[in-house]
Amino acid sequence: MNQLLKKLRRYEIMIRKVANNHLQGDYQSIFKGAGLEFDDLRPYQYGDDVRTIEWKVSAKGHGTFVKTFKEDKDQSVYFLLDISGSQDIGASGKKKIDKGKEVAGVLTLAAIFEGSQVGLVSFSDQKEKIILPGKGPKQGVKVIQGIFNHENKSLKTNLKEMFSIALNLIKKRSIIIVISDFIDDGYERPFKALAEKHDLVAIQLTDPRESKLPALGIIPVFDKEEGKTTWVNTAFGSFSKKITDTFTIERDSLKRICKKNQINYLEIDTGQDIVLPLIELFKTRNKTMKRG
Repeated sequence: MNQLLKKLRRYEIMIRKVANNHLQGDYQSIFKGAGLEFDDLRPYQYGDDVRTIEWKVSAKGHGTFVKTFKEDKDQSVYFLLDISGSQDIGASGKKKIDKGKEVAGVLTLAAIFEGSQVGLVSFSDQKEKIILPGKGPKQGVKVIQGIFNHENKSLKTNLKEMFSIALNLIKKRSIIIVISDFIDDGYERPFKALAEKHDLVAIQLTDPRESKLPALGIIPVFDKEEGKTTWVNTAFGSFSKKITDTFTIERDSLKRICKKNQINYLEIDTGQDIVLPLIELFKTRNKTMKRG
């Protein structure tokens, strides 16, 4: 655990240095902006976030009003971490699950350093591990142990159930960082509902094998979630094209959902170091908050 914390801390320091150089010291902004309490109402102005419109008051016919907020000293950051079987793809030590845990671990340290309360919900097709939010170094270690030491109860996926659980569990407006490959369907409604209620970040983990299957002839493909093997002929160009097209369509669909619902989207490939993609996330959130 000590070696793991040192590794994560090195990443975190590296990110902090690069971010400070790019963002004029506004690195902390990734964990600000959602920890807000309702303060007052004011008339709508062009550029206001439509999610802040108070529809009940506006419906009375005296104009459109938006809610204003003041900073909440007990900012909460939740990590929703997908640990299902589909995450177990990639080179040894660089699988999607490895990258996802590294990202969650690094951002946990950063949030704890920031003074935020940090919580964890890891999931498959059921609740795997829930750690309610808390502050301080001990909470950081507790969350990181929960990320790296947990053994799965199931390897299947159910993102719809996961987002529904989060909606019921997290009552107070928080920053929610979802780390998943998003390989599932039927989850859009609770995913959008989370975005309406919270400040949502979607980090999609991908691996080149998912979009570019090499032509190796007839090979066994093992489905870890279902626990069974299927033989497929990868020599057919149409098969490889179908794999590529499906991956592209599903990723583009997720991007559209995120853009339409003001969800920060970030893709991290297993071949990438996590530092530069996370810097891009900080830049995106920094710009969004400056516009706000």
